Amino acid sequence: MPLSQESLDAVLGLRPFRFFPQIDSTNDHARAWLLEGAPAGAVVIADEQTTGRGRFQRTWNAPPGTAILMSVILRPEVAPSKLGRATMVGAVSVAEALATVPSLPMEMIGLKYPNDVLLVGRKVAGILAEAVWEGDRLVGVVLGIGLNVRIDFTGTALATAATSIERVTGVSIHRTDLADRLLKRVDHWAARIGERSLFNAWRGRLTTLGQRVSVRLSGDDTWAIQGLAQDVDEEGALIVRDDSGADHRIIAGDVTLQS
Repeated sequence: MPLSQESLDAVLGLRPFRFFPQIDSTNDHARAWLLEGAPAGAVVIADEQTTGRGRFQRTWNAPPGTAILMSVILRPEVAPSKLGRATMVGAVSVAEALATVPSLPMEMIGLKYPNDVLLVGRKVAGILAEAVWEGDRLVGVVLGIGLNVRIDFTGTALATAATSIERVTGVSIHRTDLADRLLKRVDHWAARIGERSLFNAWRGRLTTLGQRVSVRLSGDDTWAIQGLAQDVDEEGALIVRDDSGADHRIIAGDVTLQS
């Protein structure tokens, strides 16, 4: 069954949602809806996204019928310093939704710091959490999720870096049902955004820890820090120990695993 208004009506029940066969950016539409007063848990879902984005304004586009593209509205009650936990909510929720797919053992699923979900070491989903402010008042957070279901990366520049659920499992995925299961996990973890259990679930799936990384700081075109990914803290920062033995707390940077 294709992703459609009718199929989503059948499974999402009373959850407020807006479906678009094609959209520029689900995050942009969710942001506008949030400012209009949309409740927590409301979601914008699209079958195709033409100008989606990831971190550092990278593009995230998907042909029609190939992905789950959604932005969930959150209204978290946490200190501004812990807004990074919204990314944890998205990443853990995707990982747990993937764990419900047949022929997909848990050991195939991992998280790459800070916002990628991996299948067999390749990116299958990305998370983009954007806080929305009015002056110094937090209105809410838009949690964008892009999950590759049946995109074929063969012969592309991403062939060794990205994958899709169906390419790994050989199992046909009902996107509407998987979207529903994913949203239920988002509800679960969004309600626990300030709890230690969320941090533990996120940290426990990180494949980045213990590996050598290069970190490019925002706005810097050079690799500024190289070293060992030691740990993460409860605000979502990565602790990197450089080759001189100094520890760096990374809260905004592009983290790449060194081969």
